[in-house]
Amino acid sequence: MSEDERYGEFVLVRRHGYVAELALDRPKAMNAVSTEMARSLGAACAALGADKDVRVVVLTSTHERAFCVGADLKERNSFSDADLVRQRPVARGAYTGVLELPVPTVAAVHGFALGGGFELALSCDVIVADRTAVVGLPEVSVGVIPGGGGTQLLPRRVGAARAAELIFTARRVEAGEARELGLVDVLVEEGRDREEALGLGARIAANSPVGLRAAKKALRVGYGLDLRAGLEVEDAAWRSVAFSGDRAEGVRAFNEKRTPEWPGE
Repeated sequence: MSEDERYGEFVLVRRHGYVAELALDRPKAMNAVSTEMARSLGAACAALGADKDVRVVVLTSTHERAFCVGADLKERNSFSDADLVRQRPVARGAYTGVLELPVPTVAAVHGFALGGGFELALSCDVIVADRTAVVGLPEVSVGVIPGGGGTQLLPRRVGAARAAELIFTARRVEAGEARELGLVDVLVEEGRDREEALGLGARIAANSPVGLRAAKKALRVGYGLDLRAGLEVEDAAWRSVAFSGDRAEGVRAFNEKRTPEWPGE
């Protein structure tokens, strides 16, 4: 049973138990990210991040042929330099909102995921794509650079040289090659990206909410540190869960051979 909650005109949240589906819902513009949509996305992420009943967020699209085509260039065409400066924190808030969600995140990608659209997917922990997916960061072809995290997130996925080639050429990558290069993580048949991503989200959400948040924090904070510093990050995360109600319940349920009933604390 899902419940719908709207943030502005273009962002929809559906609840599937402990999984929150964060749907991009601006179909007339192929989910191009306008100022209003960016503001709504940031607000939705802030609410979901603070909601202890949310264990996983799945980022989806309501458009049949696109995940998100990136920034709204029609809106940008009318901007003065001052308008662009004013919009920048709002735009950044949308991308960092997804990136900084404290729970595991899964993107469900079909059709075009370009520029800021692909950066939204890159901000998630796992990307599920169907065979219609076309991804890329074409910003240099219109005189800018990936500014929603792309220059930092892409090399962390595929390495510096591969990221440079993809960003400098601005080329689009179809689903099969995207999977081979590691631009997406799971490749599914056409039309099954949302279903598969929600299914993955449900499997993740069956685990300890305390453990999931701590594991994500350790992964995110520790990545890029030297090994010794990373292990200290891991130890701090372990200490944050070792004496939790979830840990006690998990051990008890294991020994009693039953499904845990997580207290979430």
